[in-house]
Amino acid sequence: MARRFLLDFEKPLVDLEEQIDQIRQLARDSEVDVSQQLLQLETLAARRREDIFGSLSPSQKIQVARHPQRPSCLDYIQVISDEWIELHGDRGGSDDMALVGGLGRLGPQPVMFLGHQKGRDTKENVARNFGMASPGGYRKALRLMKHADRFGLPVICFIDTPGAYAGLKAEELGQGEAIAVNLREMFGLRVPVIATVIGEGGSGGALGIGVADRLMMFEHSVYTVASPEACASILWRDAAKASVAAEALKITARDLSQLGIVDRVLAEPSGGNHWAPLQAAETLRTALVEELEQLLALDTKTLKEQRYAKYRRIGRYLEASEADFRPGPTEQLRNA
Repeated sequence: MARRFLLDFEKPLVDLEEQIDQIRQLARDSEVDVSQQLLQLETLAARRREDIFGSLSPSQKIQVARHPQRPSCLDYIQVISDEWIELHGDRGGSDDMALVGGLGRLGPQPVMFLGHQKGRDTKENVARNFGMASPGGYRKALRLMKHADRFGLPVICFIDTPGAYAGLKAEELGQGEAIAVNLREMFGLRVPVIATVIGEGGSGGALGIGVADRLMMFEHSVYTVASPEACASILWRDAAKASVAAEALKITARDLSQLGIVDRVLAEPSGGNHWAPLQAAETLRTALVEELEQLLALDTKTLKEQRYAKYRRIGRYLEASEADFRPGPTEQLRNA
């Protein structure tokens, strides 16, 4: 059994679980009836888990989103799809393992799956480049999206990356151009596009497969223009102030839903998706089926018009007089 990776605020829960396991083992060895004690401890553990995960700060949500045992793109695909055939290569000499894609089925509906893929351990993370795609990864994604568009297949994207790879080689090969082309071309797709932030959605690396008719997020995922560490380094030249930056950036699912950027927030099992991955996958599958059913009912013209209108609405604001202005967290940061 794989060793569980523990966040600081999860340790009390694991201590309770260990007590429960010890009592169960004692009951098996001695045939003593301890059902009442077990019920009390299990109820306490469930209540404590709900209390902890129901009041996470933005910086704690980042830890959950980055949890190494949080379900990945391929984990979800293998559970929610009865058929899955991975497709490889950008037809330009590259096959980026940080961004995967292929054909699958969501119920009876054939779809094209795309997503960032991180590793489970150091060796796999190196092979997957920690989910940070190169230009070849985004060009592969674009090739598969065009394939889906040609054959009328809805596109299902899973976002989970700290950002696009920012190395010298990536810049030489046109990282910014590759992402920009994806943004432009995704607006013109004639098929439904649904994107879900399953972990960490960072900067342009997330946007490269993130232009969608429906954007969903798991409740402990994060979606941000820059990591809190980078933001703190820029504003204060001190990455240790990342928790302050996380509060101001409005990166949580709840904040982004209130801002009108995220269309649907998916509830996570008590303790987060890494505590009950199969339950998380079922939540995701149900939401995808519901959203896809609505989008498939639209004709192509309406679909594209609604997609365009969705992104035109983002960032709207009402002008106010200077006397009415009250600086919020972002403005306070700028003045710091």
